[in-house]
Amino acid sequence: MSGTTDNLSSLAAAVLQPGFVGTTRPPDWVRRWLGEGLGGVVLFARNVVDAEQVTALTDAMRAERPDLLVAIDEEAGDVTRLESRLGSSRPGNLALGAVDDPELTEAVARDLGAELAAAGIALNYAPDADVNANPDNPVIGVRSFGADPGLVARHTAAWVRGLQSAGVAACAKHFPGHGDTSVDSHLDVPRIAVSRARLDACELPPFRAAIDAGVQAVMTGHLLVPAVDEEWPATLSRRVLTDLLREELGFQGVVVTDGIEMRAVADRYGFAGATVRALVAGADAICVGGEHADEVDALRLRDAIVDAVLAGVLPEERLVEAAKRVGLLAAWSGAARAQRAEWTPASPDGSPLGLAAARRAVRVTHDAGPAVLPLTGPAHVLEFEPPRNIAIGAETPWGVGAPLTALLPGTTTVRLAAGDLAADHAPPTGALDGAVGRPLVLVVRDLHRHDWMAAAVRRILADRPDAVVVELGVPSIVAGRVHLATYGATRAAGRAAAEVLAGRS
Repeated sequence: MSGTTDNLSSLAAAVLQPGFVGTTRPPDWVRRWLGEGLGGVVLFARNVVDAEQVTALTDAMRAERPDLLVAIDEEAGDVTRLESRLGSSRPGNLALGAVDDPELTEAVARDLGAELAAAGIALNYAPDADVNANPDNPVIGVRSFGADPGLVARHTAAWVRGLQSAGVAACAKHFPGHGDTSVDSHLDVPRIAVSRARLDACELPPFRAAIDAGVQAVMTGHLLVPAVDEEWPATLSRRVLTDLLREELGFQGVVVTDGIEMRAVADRYGFAGATVRALVAGADAICVGGEHADEVDALRLRDAIVDAVLAGVLPEERLVEAAKRVGLLAAWSGAARAQRAEWTPASPDGSPLGLAAARRAVRVTHDAGPAVLPLTGPAHVLEFEPPRNIAIGAETPWGVGAPLTALLPGTTTVRLAAGDLAADHAPPTGALDGAVGRPLVLVVRDLHRHDWMAAAVRRILADRPDAVVVELGVPSIVAGRVHLATYGATRAAGRAAAEVLAGRS
């Protein structure tokens, strides 16, 4: 054993990417750790007020350590941290896949990257490179470019090129592919029960494309993939991270874990145990997600890593290798940010390019009945709210009612969850009062995945066949005489749909 305990502690800190609480300055423990080898931090919605505030926060941390890797999980779609208080002003992956213009995808990613770089962000946990092969997937859905591996591959590569051309490292996720599952890895271990041939044909092409495009990082998925490893989830599997990703696919960048406290691995192997096993398997950086944000948790992981080296469980050379890769990524990021072009802040409405892209994604399906659009006056909007997955978060606003009211003053909006409906799926008393004598708009998210929502929509359409259905999720079901699909519930998507409804597109 060549390393001293202090040196091992510094190496262990170098591979951690913890979160913290605060918007105006980093906590004292983070400042102290920056002088003791901490390699990175990750920002969540709780750390973001606006771009200027984030810039001041990252500047304060880099004053302590200039080569710090500041990461964020900003997909520029339904999963947004930088615009969590307003909703993303850019479309997400599924909308870009629906347009299927790789040059547009690259431009949107470059636009986002310039904003992130200006705010001091070095690493973005995006793009989502999963192929949404299972439409019932509860956690991917609109985060994917689509269900076709070729389409997902070309847009993943375009997104990587665009983001990294702006000086921010991209991170393709969730390796080796989270698309063909009906389980959310925040809650349990998804099993990707496909053959190796199917894995090669469907799940892996986007990651191969990302690697060919020079992606700087790959994020692991907490997924059991028996075709590669029957025992260990991918994050903890040497066969997945070293044999497949490193040796077979030739990836040489940083392998970062998905949030290590997620129940898919933490429940079974422990918070610290999963961390150590991930490093043994070939991971280089440990993302400590939003649920563990204090020094006590960071110390648990750092000490567990040191103890594992001292006990011979984690080879010291493996820890040194991981820390070196993190350092090389920090060096790449510093050089890339230094060479980036200046970015002009967007208007208060957000990215103009993002709105233009969202407009291109809207798809309208009509039947042969009388024309319904554009709406002739103020409307009544019913927005059906499904449970949100943890990745999206509860704080991000969405919907069509607000932007439609701005275009058609007097529009009213009612939002309904499953518990608001009667046993026969009827809306509560008064929910449809505002629709008397007015256009009715039904707003849904992933109608195909929620039986209560589909039943309520069918019931309403039986009485109001003229109602317009707006789908803000995956449009697997086309319901109603007039159906609008936006392929995402971002602020940009809601505004683009409202423009079509009001005849302003």
